[in-house]
Amino acid sequence: MKSLPTLELERLILRPFNLEDAPAVQELAGDRYVAETTLYIPHPYADGMAEGWIKTHLKNFNEGQSLELAIVHKEEQYLIGAISLACNSDFELGELGYWIGKTYKNNGYCTEAARAMVHYAFTEMKLNRVYARYLDKNPASGKVMEKLGMKYEGRLRQHVKKWGNFEDIIHYGLLREEYLD
Repeated sequence: MKSLPTLELERLILRPFNLEDAPAVQELAGDRYVAETTLYIPHPYADGMAEGWIKTHLKNFNEGQSLELAIVHKEEQYLIGAISLACNSDFELGELGYWIGKTYKNNGYCTEAARAMVHYAFTEMKLNRVYARYLDKNPASGKVMEKLGMKYEGRLRQHVKKWGNFEDIIHYGLLREEYLD
C-alpha cells in the first residue's frame, strides 16, 4: 500500500488529511460561500461528513482514483482548504479540484497549491492531461486555472443543477507537452 505524498511549498504544505482535521474541514467547507462556489460540497455540511470523507482518501489513492490533500499554512499549521486530483488511469488524465476557506481567499494560496498539484500530476503520476472546471458564477477559480497555463476549452451551458438552478460549467485543460515546454 502506497502512502499519500506530502508536498512542501514556499508558504504551504500539501499533506494527507487526518481525522484531527475534521472539525476544521467541517467549519471551512460548511461555510455557505464555499459550498455555493463548488460543485459537490453540500450545505449544510452535516456532522460526520468530514470524517467519512477523510477515511476514503488512502483507499482512493491506492486504487488510482484520486489524490486528496490538505492545504496547510506552512509556519502556523492551520488548515486553509483542500486540493484534489480525480484520476482516470485508462486515459492518463486527472481533474483538478480545490476549495479554500473564505477567510483565506485572495492570498494566492489556491494558485500555489494548484501549481504543485499540476507538477505532481505530470512528473510523478505521469498523466498526459490535467483539466479543471468551475461554475460560471465563480470566475476567481478560472483565474487560478489561467495562472496555471491551462487553456480555455469551452462552456457547457446549464450543465449542472445546483440548489435548484441550472448552472454553466467552464472547462480548462493542460497537456503534458504544454506544461513541459
